[in-house]
Amino acid sequence: MSIYKKIFKQTAIYGLATVFPKLLGFFLVSFHTSFMANNVYGEYNIVFSIMMFFNVVLAFGMETAFFRFYNLREDKQEVVNNSLLYLSITSILFLVFGLWTQNYWSSYLQVDAKIIQYLIWILVLDALVIIPFSKLRANQRPTFYSAVKIGNVIVNVSLNIFFLYLLPQLAQAYPDSFFDSIYTEGQQVQYVFLANLIASGLTLLVFASDYIKIRFHFNMELGKQMIKYGFPVMIGGLAFAINESFDKILLGRLLPPEIALTEVGKYAACYKLGLFMVLFRQAYTLGIEPFFFNYAKNEDAPTKYATITKYFAIIGSLIMLTVIVFVDLLKPIMIPNPTYWEAMKVVPLIILANFCLGIYANLSVWYKLRDKTMIGAYISIFGAVLTIVLNYALIPIWSYVGSAIATLLAYGSMMLISYVLGNRYYPIPYDKKAIVGYTAMSVGLSALYFYVFRENYWIGMAFIAIFVGLLIKNEGKLIRTLMK
Repeated sequence: MSIYKKIFKQTAIYGLATVFPKLLGFFLVSFHTSFMANNVYGEYNIVFSIMMFFNVVLAFGMETAFFRFYNLREDKQEVVNNSLLYLSITSILFLVFGLWTQNYWSSYLQVDAKIIQYLIWILVLDALVIIPFSKLRANQRPTFYSAVKIGNVIVNVSLNIFFLYLLPQLAQAYPDSFFDSIYTEGQQVQYVFLANLIASGLTLLVFASDYIKIRFHFNMELGKQMIKYGFPVMIGGLAFAINESFDKILLGRLLPPEIALTEVGKYAACYKLGLFMVLFRQAYTLGIEPFFFNYAKNEDAPTKYATITKYFAIIGSLIMLTVIVFVDLLKPIMIPNPTYWEAMKVVPLIILANFCLGIYANLSVWYKLRDKTMIGAYISIFGAVLTIVLNYALIPIWSYVGSAIATLLAYGSMMLISYVLGNRYYPIPYDKKAIVGYTAMSVGLSALYFYVFRENYWIGMAFIAIFVGLLIKNEGKLIRTLMK
């Protein structure tokens, strides 16, 4: 099997693991926005953003460190053992500290203590499955990986439907029953996180055998190397979490209190309409990261990386244009409540930002392979600082539009910086003319359609046809390779 076919096959299966759960997750967006007022949905997204930040802290870059040392060392079980022991110890310490200080965090964040308690347990359970999932990817078992991921989301979605839709009706229909005893009106956010907690617990049970087989011996030398490698990745992850989620937190802090949660709710809902670019980027990253490490020893690695990046740019550019043309048809399906639609203006900015992030994922290969992950951390820190500064500067002027602009500028800057530094440390012969050309054309046609001809689908489809026609003319051979 050719290397490109293998990559796309794995990306397709990982894509299923990403697409299907995300589709169900975006069903939840539709479901939540139907049952939650803007301000309640805003509160949920602020808490979820905080959870994303602590997810990175608990992971401590161990996923990337695991891939690096799993491919370098002969005793692979020792790498698995070290990783599991490290995350188990840190997770237990976090659990004890979190439960001990939960009332403080509840008061500081102005969130119900029960939600904080659920949040702490979810974070711990999710941290404990990082290495089992990574091992499946390293051993190229994408089908089982996908099945567990999909199962987690099915449980989560089912419980959301039960708690938010069925339970209130059952409690009303059967007073003084079990259903009535577990139902509390107005606790939608609490029920959403309870559903997440149950799903996370069941996922950990699937990987119970990994912990049953664990050897209580920690290789200190290997541990130091993994922590040293993973720390910059964690710093970069924190910076990414800031880029991805702090805009919602800062919106809640910087806007007037009477409108803050409502504006966060609108922005968070429309932010999710970047669905297909996010799915493509995430599925691609899941499939490509193990390949980068596995193929690094080959002499033609730089050429292969360049070709794969061109694939990403072409497909991503087409996805961006197509989604922006048809986003108003998706809008009533994904966000049926029209009170959220005011924030639709941010959608093209968020899609382009995610495209830039995908290009950055390609360009970041050099510092991972050269063991210069601290440089990657510096790039991410720069992006995070830029995100915070621009949010503080732009939110008072343009509200959530300012946050979307900040996200785009942060990811775009990280992409450019990584390209410049990569040319110095690990030159890769990218087809710059093609990548820049197709991206610029897609951005230009998307902007022209969305801001001038919006909802004129004949013009939108003509723009897509022009773009596809140019691709067929210039990249016929490449397209035939992709189709095979």
